[in-house]
Amino acid sequence: MTTGLTAGAPPVAANHVPADIHPAAEVAARMDRLPVTGYLWKLVLLISLGGFFEIYDLIFTGYIAPGMAKSGLLSATTHSLFGFHGIAGFIAATFAGLFVGTFCFGGLPDRFGRRAVFTYSLLWYSACSAIMALSNSPESLIIWRFIAGIGVGVEIVTIDSYVTELMPQHMRGRAMAFNQMVMFAAAPVAALLSYWLVPTTLFGLDGWRWVVLVGSVGAVLVWFVRRAVPESPRWLAMNDRADKADAIVSRMEHAVTQETGSPLPAPADVVQLPPQRRATFAELLQSPYRSRLFMLIAFNFCQAIGYYGFANWVPTLLIGQGITVTKSLLYSFIIAFALPLGPALTILFADKIERKWLIVGAAAAVVVFGLTFAHLTSVPGLITCGIVISLFGQVISVCYHAYQAELFPTAIRCRANGIVYSASRAGAMLSGFLIAALLRDFGVPGVFAGITVCMLVVMISIGAFGPKTNGVRLEALSH
Repeated sequence: MTTGLTAGAPPVAANHVPADIHPAAEVAARMDRLPVTGYLWKLVLLISLGGFFEIYDLIFTGYIAPGMAKSGLLSATTHSLFGFHGIAGFIAATFAGLFVGTFCFGGLPDRFGRRAVFTYSLLWYSACSAIMALSNSPESLIIWRFIAGIGVGVEIVTIDSYVTELMPQHMRGRAMAFNQMVMFAAAPVAALLSYWLVPTTLFGLDGWRWVVLVGSVGAVLVWFVRRAVPESPRWLAMNDRADKADAIVSRMEHAVTQETGSPLPAPADVVQLPPQRRATFAELLQSPYRSRLFMLIAFNFCQAIGYYGFANWVPTLLIGQGITVTKSLLYSFIIAFALPLGPALTILFADKIERKWLIVGAAAAVVVFGLTFAHLTSVPGLITCGIVISLFGQVISVCYHAYQAELFPTAIRCRANGIVYSASRAGAMLSGFLIAALLRDFGVPGVFAGITVCMLVVMISIGAFGPKTNGVRLEALSH
């Protein structure tokens, strides 16, 4: 198999790969020797732009909640734990859709490719969100929220694998941090738009509806930008499309050497792969994937309750601490700036400090500052603690998105990620009802007591049972 470089490209070192080696192993070896360049960062950026509107969709849930309650469409609280005419029901519908998307359809990218599923799931979300924004009954609102969530769930699973597979091994942590930084830049945008629009009515539509429509339209625009992103060569090579994989890697090599002006080094020793086959769910129940699967299910379920228990309820929690509705939205906007800032800071150390210990340390910080938040009443103290909680929550997010995508083989990566990620969707779905009940019966301190328990499970599951992954080749982690 040749490198297939286009005419006029700078010289690239010979591959020195045995003729009988698995095509996917050769592709991986060639990609892992690529240096960090602007071209690779551009690929991550293009993928991340689609994720921007996913996060926008997830984050605006908490910010538009006061507006939906004010309009009378949904109530702020419910009389029973599982009431579906309140904000908790809306949050539950969001994550129920995400659960179905990740668990039932998370395997679509493994079958049809990262690029195709990546594109069409965004269009699905855009159309359904637009319909939801124009709904006039609680039932219609919640149903379309659920359907839109399916598209978002598929998209999230695809993005994690897409970024992981396109980047060389020494760049995975930073690439995922950059990806999360771009995606979570949507948080302050959603917060600011909510601050401006939620209290108003424009052209006969409540402001919260405009917040939803902005995300729906923006996602369609980004679809045209993302067509420049290639399919994952690792996926192509594992699916009997070695020639296409070779052509894409050759273009990547060409772009990188054009930028650096230097030839690439020879690929490192190739990790031999098993014979090509279509992976099955049963493979996940074999060693070493079985223990990883159950470890990540426990982790995802609990981290989602802890993460969304704060992120989706920031305005409401501030109101619970004596802040007015309008000011709570303003302060939430300030706190939201920590969401893209956290991944930006994580870029500095994502590939230097072992990811599992970053997750454990950040979870411990969320516990400390969360319990502090619960006992504060001063505005500066609440905002400071809110920012710090968001910063460390984002460190957890960056690291685990990279981490769980590393722990499974390419042939089944999206399906495995979908299964473990669906546990977080189940946790997030439950979080709406759980946080509402804790807030009603025990106030803000009760909310953070619940978050503390979840973060302790996060620390134990990853710290005690998670393998180390920094700098290890994806193919080596698959054995």
